[in-house]
Amino acid sequence: MKISEIGHAFVTGGASGIGLGAVKGLAARGVAVTAADFNQDALSDLLAEGNAKIRGVHMDVRDREAWATAKAEAEAAFGPVNLLFGNAGIASVGFELADMDPESFDRIVGVNLFGAFNGISAFAAGMRERGRGHIVSTASIVGIASPKHGVGGNYVASKFGIIGLSEVLRMEMAPHGVGVSVLCPGHIATGNGRNPIRFANDLRKVAGLGDTPGGRVDDLVPRLLAGIEAGDFYIISHCEHEWENVEKRSKELEAAFKAHRSF
Repeated sequence: MKISEIGHAFVTGGASGIGLGAVKGLAARGVAVTAADFNQDALSDLLAEGNAKIRGVHMDVRDREAWATAKAEAEAAFGPVNLLFGNAGIASVGFELADMDPESFDRIVGVNLFGAFNGISAFAAGMRERGRGHIVSTASIVGIASPKHGVGGNYVASKFGIIGLSEVLRMEMAPHGVGVSVLCPGHIATGNGRNPIRFANDLRKVAGLGDTPGGRVDDLVPRLLAGIEAGDFYIISHCEHEWENVEKRSKELEAAFKAHRSF
């Protein structure tokens, strides 16, 4: 879908990190954007810039009633949403699954995976009916192949889930002219790692993890917008050092299928 044809985009996690970069990048290209975020302070800072192309909504993406209200108000203000970018997410590091607080697991999966589904539930049927639109959900490179250590299993599970959700959604929406993409970035410098503290302390320092500064959002956003226009399903960014894990998983799957065929 051409960016110039979008008209109105709805972006969750839109007041910081990748979401904020997308909001500003889309607005700069003439798209009206509704930026949704749980962080009221960050949202207020964004709206204080006074860009008439950007409106904001304070919401928790786990709240399905809030989604219904947000959709109605957004479309009353800017017209039908033709791009949904389900980007809201929080991370958890340092706790092995055997030691993890079950509430932490529920919280991360609730925001990252259920939040993405709630957006799809709110907007996908309308796009299907109109026969146009595009849905992007933010997963991660760890949703393609698990990391070697450190990143919480709840986070990894949520990102694997987003890829599966997006693969099914692509199959369902393709006959109706609606595009689907899944954004899989590597390490990007965002506020993602600090967000769990607003819900509860899910973080523990892991030696060597997070010591590198990460990629720049300003470098990722052009790749994201180009991927939408090209209709790419996987939009990969800043994963130059992650191919080893992806290739290892692929080889294990190949070996397992070959072993199965031998019986």
